[in-house]
Amino acid sequence: MKITLALLSLFFCTVSAQQKPVQTLYFEFDRFDLTSSQKKAVVDFIKNIDTAKVESIQIYGYCDDRGNDDYNLRLSNNRATTIQDLLIENGFNHSKIVILEGKGRVIIRRDTVENLRETRLKNRRVDLIVVKKNSFGKEVYSSFKDKLKVGDKICIESILFDLGSAKLTLNAKKELDKMAVILLKNKNIRFEIRGHVCCTPEMYSDGIDKETKDRRLSWNRAKMVFNYLSSKKVSKNRMTYQGCGNKYPLGRGDNFDRRVEFIITKV
Repeated sequence: MKITLALLSLFFCTVSAQQKPVQTLYFEFDRFDLTSSQKKAVVDFIKNIDTAKVESIQIYGYCDDRGNDDYNLRLSNNRATTIQDLLIENGFNHSKIVILEGKGRVIIRRDTVENLRETRLKNRRVDLIVVKKNSFGKEVYSSFKDKLKVGDKICIESILFDLGSAKLTLNAKKELDKMAVILLKNKNIRFEIRGHVCCTPEMYSDGIDKETKDRRLSWNRAKMVFNYLSSKKVSKNRMTYQGCGNKYPLGRGDNFDRRVEFIITKV
């Protein structure tokens, strides 16, 4: 399907790597504001989606390859924020937006692109990844040794974090080292890493990382585990990660909410 500047509206597709529906909104060159037709498309999306069945939404902004990195990072962030603001303005629950990130430029090799104009148009976009409730099973395990199935959750008590920190403790690293050995022997297992936080006021959905000073602590915890497992030769293609903020307290004390969990996505 040919995409032109007239087609600046939502379309639906599936990202197989994450097994989640994605809604994409395209932007005009060097712009992060929306036309009336684009705003209507977002409003229609909110009206048509069953928000009661939505666990969370992740919003990612992108730019084409023109311009410098710093400018395009700001522009991609502004695009993502524009979509977030419109969702909230039209009644979408802010706490369900767990990731808001500008990815900057999408680098391409011009000599290998068949239709440069169309490719750049596709890269000036915001992706909304929708995670539905009950998309994962209810079984909870304490290690990767069990006979697992898609949807199972693994919660390991040794992988906990200090207050306000995304740094791995010595105990967490030891546990992840053991996990990496098991994962390297069972290369068919794929999973999502979910970060959590405790102790944040109700008005905020995530905690502040005392190292980076940003309010993305759960995201940073999940990313830290992702990078550590990758350093132990676990393929990045087997893992995804996201921050869940303070939405899922265990009710067992604050220290147990400063955790990550592993959701099996493929076996």
